[in-house]
Amino acid sequence: MVYRELHRSGRVGWLRAGVLGADDGIVSTASLVVGVAAAAASRGAVLLAGVAGLVAGATSMAAGEYVSVSTQRDAERADIRRERRELAADRSSSGPS
Repeated sequence: MVYRELHRSGRVGWLRAGVLGADDGIVSTASLVVGVAAAAASRGAVLLAGVAGLVAGATSMAAGEYVSVSTQRDAERADIRRERRELAADRSSSGPS
């Protein structure tokens, strides 16, 4: 009989990444726009700085979170392989005597 445990913790990483990324993107882009506007730049310059900051921030956060979530996934897979080896060793050592 095979017993399968249901875990949903793998989904949490993507949700966390999305929420933190959105928050960081809003704050950093708004700060950039306010800073450029405070320098008495033209409306076009403020808009261009905002769009450039948004694209740069989104790209940076996406790459960073991809690496973070991938690393976590790899570590969890290694833990699963280790657990399977330990279970197999335990079954073979506790067989009928």
